[in-house]
Amino acid sequence: MRKKLEELRRIIGEKENVLVAFSGGVDSGLLLKVAYDVLGNERVLAITIDSELFPQRELEQVKSFVTRTGIAHKIVHLSWLREDDFVKNLHDRCYHCKREFAKLLKVVAAEEGITTIAEGVTVSDFGEYRPGIVASREEGMWHPLVEVGITKHEVRQIAKEIGLPFWDKPSSPCLATRIEYGERLTEEKLRMIEAAEDFLKDLGFKQLRVRLHRGGLARIEVAKEELAGFCDFEVLKVVSRKLKALGFTYVTLDLEGYRSGSMDSP
Repeated sequence: MRKKLEELRRIIGEKENVLVAFSGGVDSGLLLKVAYDVLGNERVLAITIDSELFPQRELEQVKSFVTRTGIAHKIVHLSWLREDDFVKNLHDRCYHCKREFAKLLKVVAAEEGITTIAEGVTVSDFGEYRPGIVASREEGMWHPLVEVGITKHEVRQIAKEIGLPFWDKPSSPCLATRIEYGERLTEEKLRMIEAAEDFLKDLGFKQLRVRLHRGGLARIEVAKEELAGFCDFEVLKVVSRKLKALGFTYVTLDLEGYRSGSMDSP
């Protein structure tokens, strides 16, 4: 693992400058921290794309991190709900999203005189259904963690070792991943999901998803070790009442617990 970190530093150090797509997650956070440590503030720019898909709680955490570290950072706004190929929410949704995402980053990079755009994609991402990676490669995004052979598990180990403060943060992909394929994406649905997940996090649940299915059904996933938190009838009652008030018709708990990409399962 130490050798992989040194190799990552080496290949980043060969770049003239780097724009890092920073979502606030551990993968992109590690990439940004290493790039900043190697190249310094004059040669690294972090970009966060804010949209209807990005939870505001996540955005505040992004702002807090870059403010504390002094990393040069810009927030760029983009409305995905204007893109009908994305809003239709078919199985290739992420391809269309990533293509527009990459094109916007290329515009920003050109404006800033930056020659390399890097994303925190890992080797482990290729073992999952990720059509967005295809679009990312087509648009010329650089994936240094993949080039070095770093997995998601190794990302967390390295992030802890180099002092990334959120090395153990649960993953949090965009809000669209919570909505059943074929259900059109709307701002109302996205806000319902965001509010529901914020509520559950405020109750103390950490690794979770609120999945939205046809008919307004909310399927709550939490980590297996957190399922016991729903054994309290009062908790069940409070959660059901709150989510129905947010607009969900039915509220269910998935007894299999949290699974990454469960919407992609047949």
